[in-house]
Formats: sequence, structure tokens, C-alpha cells
Amino acid sequence: MEIQLGRGKTARRAYGIDEIALVPGNRTLDPNLADTRWKIGNIEREIPIIASAMDGVVDVKMAVRLSQLGALGVLNLEGIQTRYADPEPILDRIASVGKDEFVSLMQELYAEPIKPELITKRIQEIKQQGGIAAVSATPMGASKYGEVVAKAGADLFFIQATVVSTAHLSPESITPLDLAEFCRSMPIPVILGNCVTYEVTLNLIKAGAAAVLVGIGPGAACTSRGVLGVGVPQATAIADCAAARDDYYQQTGKYVPIIADGGLITGGDICKCIACGADGVMIGSPFARAAQAPGRGFHWGMATPSPVLPRGTRIRVGTTGSLEQILIGPAGLDDGTHNLLGALKTSMGTLGAKDIKQMQQVEVVIAPSLLTEGKVYQKAQQLGMGK
Repeated sequence: MEIQLGRGKTARRAYGIDEIALVPGNRTLDPNLADTRWKIGNIEREIPIIASAMDGVVDVKMAVRLSQLGALGVLNLEGIQTRYADPEPILDRIASVGKDEFVSLMQELYAEPIKPELITKRIQEIKQQGGIAAVSATPMGASKYGEVVAKAGADLFFIQATVVSTAHLSPESITPLDLAEFCRSMPIPVILGNCVTYEVTLNLIKAGAAAVLVGIGPGAACTSRGVLGVGVPQATAIADCAAARDDYYQQTGKYVPIIADGGLITGGDICKCIACGADGVMIGSPFARAAQAPGRGFHWGMATPSPVLPRGTRIRVGTTGSLEQILIGPAGLDDGTHNLLGALKTSMGTLGAKDIKQMQQVEVVIAPSLLTEGKVYQKAQQLGMGK
């Protein structure tokens, strides 16, 4: 339904994850029977949850442990891990500085050049410990380091930017990355993002994306929506992009997963993203709260250290438990941020969805009061959903 903003300008209503609810159907099933497996490229994972390629979230140790637990962690190839042979003192400085000095410190630290030999080293460190080496770079970084990544033996390559499209215009002095040619030339699956529309998703799939990342600006540490005024609420964005995936599958028989990226904090958020059509999710701040996370209880966005226009900030998320507690439990908190896999399986059981495909088909309603209805005591006492 279009809404008239004024003469000559109409708008479509878009919905965020907090504005919708999932409706139980005619059957239920035991959560232990819920099958959460999914495939990204040629890799199958038990848990459809990916840790974001952010310096406060994933390092080599986190990537390895997430792989062991059945999930996936993505290493940022343009961050601290590939600029410094020993990133630990750098991470200590980031965690210790005051908020007024933070941006200038980040710009200083990220001015250190990226070292291709460290890209190779980090990928090999993950592989040597039995982990899945999933790595991320911007389109410019992919152009520079794609060959290095391939030779190092990475398993998955994520190309990420605030917005990625196949119709990018650059100054005459700059040759933009040809996404289709890059996907064809790489010996490993390439995941492309981010986007929020049907048309761009379809174009990225046609370019050869092994999966598409959906989400512009919803992340906990991201300020792009405030700085740029750009974005589409996640529920609508996921549904639109999933429609492109489904249409492409009907036409070609090739299925390309959709990954909801950003703005997801609780198990309920993850469940609702999949119900909107996502095959998996990418999350940052929930994992930044793990005792093993490199951020020391802090979380910051990938565009935070921009020397020209920072689009992100550092937030204190604290440390609430181990990575195992956050991902597979047992939960030590009552707010939905622990045992994310258990939440997904229990929701699927409640909804009668035996696998991800059935979860994508459950009924969704618009429910702006979902998180507040009847929760006056929780809110007043800052417990559970009132935190």
C-alpha cells in the first residue's frame, strides 16, 4: 500500500523485526526434531548463524571455535588482524580509550597498511586448527587481495559494503570491481552484500553470488542510517530479497541463500528473520558479548575507522557468558540473548516447522505491541524483555 507523503512523492510502508510476530499453525513438534541445517556455497552447517566480520567479534580463535560448534565466523581482512602481527595490544588500546578519543584513535590505528602476508597467515591459522576459513573484504579490498585469499586456501569469501550493486559508477581514474567476473574467477564461493531490494538481490544472484547479505544500517554499532539516511527495515528487506531468490530458483533451479545481516539481538529476532524468508543470519553484538570475543566487551562497526566519514561507533556490550552459552546454552540470562540455537529450535517446534524451508512459510502478522503487551512489570523492574 502506497502512502502519499506530499504532492509528487509516495512511499511504501516498511516493517522492522520488532513490528511483527509469528503465528502458530495447526501442528507442533518436539524441538529436538527441528532440523536447522543449511548450506552456504558447498559448506553445510548445523546452525544457520554467522558471526559478523567485525574486529570486536571474530579473530582466529573465535572463527575456529564457531566452526567446531556448527556455526560460522567471518574474519575481517581489512581490520586489526591483518594490519598488526600482534593485534592484542591494539585491541587493548581500543578497549581502554575514552569515548571522546575513540574516533581519532581508530582512524590512527586503521591507517596502518594491510599486509598481504598476514592475510595468508590468518587464513592458514584457521585452517590448521580445523576451522572454516570464511573471510570478508570490501569490493576494493577484494580487488586487491582476492588472489592472495584464493592462494591461502580460504573456504568462503564475503564481499561486503554498506551497499553493493552490479551497476556501480566510479571516477574515470578508478576501475570498479566487476562482481560477475570476480565470482567466475574465484575458486571458492563468493557471498555478496549488502542490499535491501528485490532488483539488486536478483542482479547479485545473476552475477554469481553464492549467497546474498541483506541489511543496511540496522547493526547495533552502525550509524549509517543516521549519517546517510539510508536503509529499509529488516522484515520488509528480507521478504523482498527472498522473493528474488525464490523467483530465480523457479526460473533456473539454482537456490541462492539469503542472509539477514544486522540488528538481531535475541533468539526471537533470528526466528522472525527466517520466517520472513532468510536462510541464515549474520550477527555481531550478541557474539561480542562472549568471553572469548576479541573486543573486550566492546563492539564497533566496520566503517567506524573511516578517515573521512565514520559510520559507526563503539558500544559497550559487556561480557555475559561463554560463546557456548550464547550459541547453544545452557542460558544464564532471561532476555533471549543466550542459547540462540535452542530458541530457534523451540520456536520451530511451537510453529510446527520441521526445517528452515517450513520455517520460511509460517504465518506472520503485524504486531507493534508484541514486545510491550502485558510486560509492565518486566519493564518496571528491568527484567527479561524489560531490559
